[in-house]
Amino acid sequence: MTDLKYWVGFNIVPHIGPAKVQALLDHFGDLATAWVAEAHDLRAAGLDRRAVDSLLAARMRLDLDAELEKIARVGARVLTWADADYPASLRSIYHPPPVLYVKGELRPEDEWAVAVVGTRRATVYGKEVARVIAGDLARNGVTIISGLARGIDARAHQAALDAGGRTIAVLGCGVDRMYPPEHRKLAEAIVAQGALVSEYALGTPPESGNFPPRNRIISGLALGVVVVEAGVGSGALITADYAADQGREVFAVPGNIFNRSSEGCNALIRDGAHPVLNVNDILEVLNLTMVSQQAEVRAIVPENETEARLLSYITAEPIHVDELGRRSGLPIAQVSSTLALMELKGMVRQVGGMNFVLVREGRVDYVVD
Repeated sequence: MTDLKYWVGFNIVPHIGPAKVQALLDHFGDLATAWVAEAHDLRAAGLDRRAVDSLLAARMRLDLDAELEKIARVGARVLTWADADYPASLRSIYHPPPVLYVKGELRPEDEWAVAVVGTRRATVYGKEVARVIAGDLARNGVTIISGLARGIDARAHQAALDAGGRTIAVLGCGVDRMYPPEHRKLAEAIVAQGALVSEYALGTPPESGNFPPRNRIISGLALGVVVVEAGVGSGALITADYAADQGREVFAVPGNIFNRSSEGCNALIRDGAHPVLNVNDILEVLNLTMVSQQAEVRAIVPENETEARLLSYITAEPIHVDELGRRSGLPIAQVSSTLALMELKGMVRQVGGMNFVLVREGRVDYVVD
């Protein structure tokens, strides 16, 4: 992408978040033009004085080409709203991050993901539950999302790795920073078997104000959020709130009513969260009991790159040809002609109104989107 450096640049500028980035895109058409715009044009696009001043100052100090070189040196890549492989689940949330820094690899199968979160001050009970739940989910082909924090998060990541599964850690700092520092080896293992993800620019320290916003990414990447153990003031409850707002399922592990570390979970259950007694409680609610079969469907060998790209977006939930074009980044004519051939091969089926679903062995199979 020729204007990638401008996405990175705006992500570094203070006081310019997702809403302002969208306003700039709507006004200028691209961020390269917005980056060099005059102050009065920036104000006309909807930027307030503080944002304009921040941008003008950033232009003077930032070498955007050098920023791209730094990203490459640390072994990371950048995904933006303009990329077809930007996670579809995250794209659908309110104010998705315009830029994601990724160290490791995000894969199509990561759409079958569940967040497992909880308190940093975990009890022996909480740590063991996190190990069992995350490990069982991973063995069922589910990617584990968490925040690399001490306590429940770290135990969930490690359990997924031990089970040979995938796991993604969403950071409250740059992907070149390590917090907490004692999780460096864990982070390296996650990169090899998943990814570190952050919306924060390289070099961003783990400041306390970064963590509540990053929790919307944890829930946004997942089909549901499992809170294993959390006190009333735990950040895991913020993740649960984001999940509910995003239309994700919320689960909680019940605990001792006299234990303060279980107060948050018990309150979530009282207020309507799904109680979790074993992994099946999660798999059944999220319709993930057939992940291995669903993976087989995704493993249908396509005959060309276009089929492969379209297959990564087609599930048992109907999707319109225009939406496939938008997600895949392919011309509608190419999408339509390829779908026609895939339908003849029995790979997909049109279910009316130019909406398509995935087919397996001559029937519509169950696949989670």
